[in-house]
Amino acid sequence: MASITIQATDGSGSFSAYLVEPKAKPAGVVVLIQEVFGVNHAMRDIAAWVADMHFIAICPDLFWRIEPGIDITDKTEAEWKRAFELFGAFDQAKGIEDLKATVAAARTLPGANGRVATMGYCLGGRLAFMMAAQSDADVNISYYGVGLDDLLGDLGRVSRPLIVHIADQDEFFPPEGRAKVVQAVKGHRQIACHVYPAAGHAFARIGGGHWDGRAAAIANGRSAEALVAALDG
Repeated sequence: MASITIQATDGSGSFSAYLVEPKAKPAGVVVLIQEVFGVNHAMRDIAAWVADMHFIAICPDLFWRIEPGIDITDKTEAEWKRAFELFGAFDQAKGIEDLKATVAAARTLPGANGRVATMGYCLGGRLAFMMAAQSDADVNISYYGVGLDDLLGDLGRVSRPLIVHIADQDEFFPPEGRAKVVQAVKGHRQIACHVYPAAGHAFARIGGGHWDGRAAAIANGRSAEALVAALDG
């Protein structure tokens, strides 16, 4: 598998990022932000889909400060236990630093056109929401981000498009929290928030136990349109 190495901006070392390139370049770059299972098969499948849409896909290993190369699934109790341990140990502020470094590196990749998006899932959905307020990414897309209601104070800093996909039956994000997000983003000219009826958390995880084909197709279509609008041309 292809990968690149990115230097951490705090001088603490470097981390790898999985890379999939489209057939034609120059192209925009989509920085994919992992779930709590690491850069696993599901994230690699998403990277392949992104490349099929004519974008460069890059997925950094955000757990490298804990343990490099985490690659687990949602299939066993032991893997879920490990995933929650990783989530608890993960420093989100450092994760944002690493994502900013990845965005900067992505703008200058060979064959890149200089435009960069972030698109994240679960933990990555939260980080994509944070990147909308804290980075210069050209568009940010958040799938079923967790705990977004405690990030609403930063909405005034969002100056570029942010797409928020929310599962109506998300067992990891209580209804009251989801309702706060939907209400808070109403009228924000840069934020489009979509709620998917009867969909559970991780409804767009390819091959996952929570997969919902209808919700995933609709959400992915909206994401594709946003990526084309921000990264092409």
